[in-house]
Amino acid sequence: MVIKVSVVKLKPMPIGVEEFDDMIFNDYYYVDKTLLVKDLLDRKGKVNLFTRPRRFGKSLNISMLQHFFDNLLAEKSFIFDGLHISKEDATYLSHQNSYPVIKLELKDVEAADFEEAMEMLVIELSYEFRRHDHLLKSERIDEDEKAIYKRFLSRKASRSELRTSLEFLSTCLERHYDKKVIILIDEYDVPLEKAYFSGYYDEMIQFIRGFFSSAFKTNRNIQFAVLTGCLRVSKESIFTGLNNLNIVSILNDGFGEYYGFTEAEVSEMLTYYGLEGKHDDMRDWYNGYLFGETTVYNPWSVIKYLYDVIYNKMKFPSPHWSNTSSNSIIRDLIAISDHQVKEEIEQLIIGKALTKPIMEDIVYADITKTMDHLWSFLFFTGYLKKVSKKQIGVQNYLELTIPNKEILYIYQRHIIEWFDEQVKTTDLKPLYHAILNGNAKTFQHELTEMLASTISYFDSKEAFYHGFLVAVTSTMEGYATKSNRESGDGRADLFIRPTSIRKPAIIIEVKVANVAKDLEEACDAALVQIEEKNDAAELVNEGYTTIIKYGIAFYRKDCEIKLSARSEMA
Repeated sequence: MVIKVSVVKLKPMPIGVEEFDDMIFNDYYYVDKTLLVKDLLDRKGKVNLFTRPRRFGKSLNISMLQHFFDNLLAEKSFIFDGLHISKEDATYLSHQNSYPVIKLELKDVEAADFEEAMEMLVIELSYEFRRHDHLLKSERIDEDEKAIYKRFLSRKASRSELRTSLEFLSTCLERHYDKKVIILIDEYDVPLEKAYFSGYYDEMIQFIRGFFSSAFKTNRNIQFAVLTGCLRVSKESIFTGLNNLNIVSILNDGFGEYYGFTEAEVSEMLTYYGLEGKHDDMRDWYNGYLFGETTVYNPWSVIKYLYDVIYNKMKFPSPHWSNTSSNSIIRDLIAISDHQVKEEIEQLIIGKALTKPIMEDIVYADITKTMDHLWSFLFFTGYLKKVSKKQIGVQNYLELTIPNKEILYIYQRHIIEWFDEQVKTTDLKPLYHAILNGNAKTFQHELTEMLASTISYFDSKEAFYHGFLVAVTSTMEGYATKSNRESGDGRADLFIRPTSIRKPAIIIEVKVANVAKDLEEACDAALVQIEEKNDAAELVNEGYTTIIKYGIAFYRKDCEIKLSARSEMA
């Protein structure tokens, strides 16, 4: 007798899927956020700006809203069957596919200069005008307007026509359908970010101000609008006079559950894939964001990790968010930081909190002008999380920490990269001369100076100092540094080998003292270990006749360095 075993096919993870119909038609695992429709209709905000970090589901939600409301997508209305919004009463379902919708994606409007950026915007607008080109047959649109419309289709619209393009298209749609229009704009602030980093910010801010003003301030043809972005760019900069703007940042209580995955949603996902045992790893690495009062996981990282671990249950968590474009701001933070800020970064990295004033109105051009702006930027872009809030006078202060292990990794990686760059531009000849001539006193002085200027993360203990020494010695001309700690063979921490056996070779053993007064004792222990393990034997066998042995002990930003009396000197 043959027993047939039915195998349940699990839904695939939606890696990089940002179109709602693609998500549903291809049966990807979908974390249902469709009740966002209900909340938007209930709250009746006229122009709604949602600010969330990159890759937190903004594009997918914009696509979902388009598919629900767009009258041109009525043939796909069934894709909402069984989802949360389909179970609500008829009041909400009566809005389904009943509005003309304008959807514009600005995340690709990035260029080296302003003119090229405008060309990219023309291309994006032409796609949306093409989607509504049935208006060219409308008897309610006059010939002069159709001529303007055709210029958008042929990508020949003038700059002034570009500036008023959303108002123009919404006017045509409202007149044709006799129904007000919904406008959806995804990643509204990307053109500003790209302009800031490429040097044409002033030109872009002037254009975007007029672009949005005509679309939302004076436009009587809209039912409502939804914009998404990473930052709330200063109202005075681009939303001048827009009194109907409803800003929903990560500090606001409403809509917190619609961007990112909640604890319950992650638990459901893990149960579906039979990976309940991975919940602690998931929480440590990707949880910790607080939107309003809702704690959420980074959805991009959760999906990427699940994609890996479904097929390899031994897979460890890793940083999946580290290539996000705004990572570069951490490098700016480190580069401009003074002694106090370096200490504050160190406090964050070892798990402590900082209390900082937070400003919601940020102008890209001012991000690096003050440290308070940088702290605000790091908070709103997801590199810090709120622990508590207090108000002093009219200023809001937040207690901030690093959200999770993934973000901790990003900080540490950028610190290492920054330090490597510092090493390359620092004159290390006095340090190298001291090392090669057995001058422990000068070696100690030079190394202490370098420690004072860097950023430490003491949770790594000996590993930090070990990596620090590798970076410092890696540019010694004619020498190669081998890190035995990384190879795990149990020998001395560092061997610094010259290319010629006639030159001195270096052995370094590293210890970390628990308190400052134990530095000398720890240093002595390092020298004893070199001798007990006979670390020099390998170099002697290779033919080196001059072998210099150092014991180094560290305590925070101080070090003690001793030269072994048993160094093998030619």
